[in-house]
Amino acid sequence: MTSPKLNKILIVPIYPVDFSLVLTLVPSIREIFKCDVILDNTNHLNLSSAYDSSRYQFNSTKIISILSEKFNNFNGKVLGVISVDLFIPVLTYVFGEAQLGGKISVVSTFRLNEIAYGFQENRKLTEERLLKEAVHELGHNFGLLHCENYLCVMHPSTSVEEVDIKSPYFCNDCYEKLFWQISSKFNDYHDGK
Repeated sequence: MTSPKLNKILIVPIYPVDFSLVLTLVPSIREIFKCDVILDNTNHLNLSSAYDSSRYQFNSTKIISILSEKFNNFNGKVLGVISVDLFIPVLTYVFGEAQLGGKISVVSTFRLNEIAYGFQENRKLTEERLLKEAVHELGHNFGLLHCENYLCVMHPSTSVEEVDIKSPYFCNDCYEKLFWQISSKFNDYHDGK
């Protein structure tokens, strides 16, 4: 009997978003997490309940709830990619948010684009920043906490400059934790638990 693969990642573009930018994530995330990466392009999410008109921003926690409801039956991790400005109530803005040890995360390109800082668009830089924040949020989904190593992708970023400093990869400690999480869940699954 063939078992469904437990470790897979579904990337969900949430429009309006630059779809070609989202596409750049697929091969890199597949390589970094060593799992199947699927692209869902059937998005019709209504995000009106996540919009805060007093802040002109979208509440990322509410977007995670919307994604969680839509992909409740998906067996894997789900990463939403959006281009609007995100916040959580205690912070001015966030690049993304994830359920720690859960399956849903969201990341925004809004503050990763040089245009947000009054500069000309630098598409290559936006791609690099998006990959780092996507891997960071997925790392949280796999149970990883923030890392003190400023080069590790799990290092927290409170500014885009901090995003630029870190790499898109895990440090050795975080890498070991990640693959312990992935392999133990995979083994639990095959043990019938």
